[in-house]
Amino acid sequence: MTRSIGRRHGPRTLSNFVGGSFAPAADGRTLDDLAPATGEVIARIPRSSAVDVDAAVAAARAALPAWRRTSVAARADLLDAVARRIGERAEELAELESLDTGKSIRTARTVAIPRPALNFRFFAGAARHDETGCHSMEGALNYTLRAPLGVVALVTPWNLPAYLLSWKAAPALVMGNTVVAKPSELTPLTANALAEIFRDAGLPEGVFNLVHGLGAEAGEALVAHPGVAAVSFTGGTATGARVAASAAPRFKKLSLELGGKNASVVFADCDFDATVEGVVRAGFLNQGQVCLCGSRVLVERPLFQQFVEALVSRVSAMRVGPPSDEATDLGALISEAHRAKVEGYLALAKEEGGTILCGGDRPTLPPPYDKGAFLNPAVVAGLSPACRTATEEIFGPVVTVHPFDTDAEAVAIANGVRYGLAASVWTRDLARAHHVAAELETGMVWVNTWLLRDLRVPFGGVKESGVGREGGRHSLEFFSEARNICVKL
Repeated sequence: MTRSIGRRHGPRTLSNFVGGSFAPAADGRTLDDLAPATGEVIARIPRSSAVDVDAAVAAARAALPAWRRTSVAARADLLDAVARRIGERAEELAELESLDTGKSIRTARTVAIPRPALNFRFFAGAARHDETGCHSMEGALNYTLRAPLGVVALVTPWNLPAYLLSWKAAPALVMGNTVVAKPSELTPLTANALAEIFRDAGLPEGVFNLVHGLGAEAGEALVAHPGVAAVSFTGGTATGARVAASAAPRFKKLSLELGGKNASVVFADCDFDATVEGVVRAGFLNQGQVCLCGSRVLVERPLFQQFVEALVSRVSAMRVGPPSDEATDLGALISEAHRAKVEGYLALAKEEGGTILCGGDRPTLPPPYDKGAFLNPAVVAGLSPACRTATEEIFGPVVTVHPFDTDAEAVAIANGVRYGLAASVWTRDLARAHHVAAELETGMVWVNTWLLRDLRVPFGGVKESGVGREGGRHSLEFFSEARNICVKL
């Protein structure tokens, strides 16, 4: 069933959220927010400048003294209140996310929106139960305090906007920092809703601030602002390099979660049916627009032909269509420009000797979805694992398949890219699973599963997939300074 979701009569107008109030950009400029599934303008947002960033940072700095003196228990209670209000607005948030990103309503309901409420609840509990060190020495006692950093900048991407903004905002706030967030200009709707939720939950004015706009304008000004003590950024590796270059001369604390070209390593002794389903999910969730997606499928040679046939059959059966349709598996890509980039890689795959076994073409859909950025999911075979298609991040519904003969070869192929974010290993042999997982150059490895997340564990990558770790105590540590107090007895 298809229904219109999240729409009003004409585009909605969004504002920045600064000092507890919503307001347009100082110079009145705006940007259009387009629905990926139809190409229609669904919102107009501020095209903020350095002037707007200055105002947001000033509001955050003014709110900082009182907020940092607020007890951890009181801050945690506010996070719980935010989580409750997210739960109350869950269906609305899912509809906004689906409309704004093009992802299916099913994905929004089951993946994108449940996590923000979980994030706020988890970090409220983590802060309440956090322990710091105490070290006794002869004649003295040392103990550790966590102090807020100050004003922190949160810069988030378009693929999972509510999920990732909450992942950063919750620990930043509970540790006593004030926040200026810059969401992607492509997906502003759930960030705006989160600002409303903060206000309604009673968060003091200026503790959370939201500035919309372009990365090269508002984002650059925020990252470089001298009043910002730390930057947590999730996005592409090239942009991450610019963020790091801007932040480094000012010695800002920095967390970068960047791109990935992740491998799903399939051994011949795997649970075949469960592995096919797991690899399909890993490759194509959210149209393949997840940094953790397994876009390279490495299969042990005795199983290769059978596995590829099953993979192609399962992927060919995926339904691409209107995001609001309950039966849709894959919605639209984020934009026409991004679809063109993905199609460019499919053309490159052919030039590099690959064969597109299924998909890669545009589906035929009725109006208004004929104007949307849809693409059928593709499986590509016959490529060298060292070619560009198999080593560069595509960030779309495309996987490449490659055979291997030995564990060592599988590890070499998996590690043969400049990224190192995640991987999955599929085998019934747990000794092999432990050995291979230890050899993979990634921040995370799943065994016989994918995207099964415990919020306590470290999240982040190696090589060009990022710097630093977030999650659990790692987030509490990132968003605070550890201070040692030594008392002579």
